[in-house]
This record gives sequence, structure tokens and C-alpha cells, in this order.
Amino acid sequence: VQLQASGGGLAHAGGSLRLSCAASGRSLSNWDMGWFRQVPGMEREFVASVKGGSSATRYADAVKGRFTISRSYAQSTVSLQMNSLKPEDTAVYYCGARRRSVVDLTSTSTYTDWGQGTLVTVSS
Repeated sequence: VQLQASGGGLAHAGGSLRLSCAASGRSLSNWDMGWFRQVPGMEREFVASVKGGSSATRYADAVKGRFTISRSYAQSTVSLQMNSLKPEDTAVYYCGARRRSVVDLTSTSTYTDWGQGTLVTVSS
């Protein structure tokens, strides 16, 4: 599935941003979808995910209570609402997809399709 991420930018600490990920030409109903982030020199890390065909979600501890992942099957999009942003949230954010799986939703290596990444910068 081809993914297109958008919505990154600059925010002040405490502010909000909303990221969106659109899948082209395919329904996402049988796909697990997730958001991940990466800073230079570090591994890509899990942020949030939502299970295909379900409302089940998972969040990294670092973002729990501040970020919300949601999906629209009709529009084939997945969004990440980021509130109460912190400077440590600064990273390139990627949306990822994998065919619905029983494997833990947080397992970054099991996601097979990736968007191009969008930069989020949070100033203090």
C-alpha cells in the first residue's frame, strides 16, 4: 500500500499538531496502521498504532495521554493528534502499515509499507 504522510511542522512546547496518512487506492480495513518516529542516529521507534478491523490501539508510554491515533475507513486515512507537545517529540514521523496480524502492534520491524516521513519540530 502506498502511504502519503502530511501535517508536520513547527510547534511550541505545549502546542498541538495533527498528522495525517493517506493510503492510495486501497481500503485499510485489513491493515494494521501505526505512527513511528526517528531522530538522527537512533532507531525508528513506535509511537501509536491501531489494529485493522478493530478499534484497538496501542501507545508508547512517552506519548500516552497526549497523542491520539484515529482512522477513517471511508477515507483510507490514519491520523495522529498530538497535544501537549514537548521538545523531545521532535523527530521525523512515519506512518506504517502491515497486513492485519496477531503480532504485537508495537513491533516496528513487522510493518512492511511506509510513508515518506514528515518532520515535527517542537521548540522550547
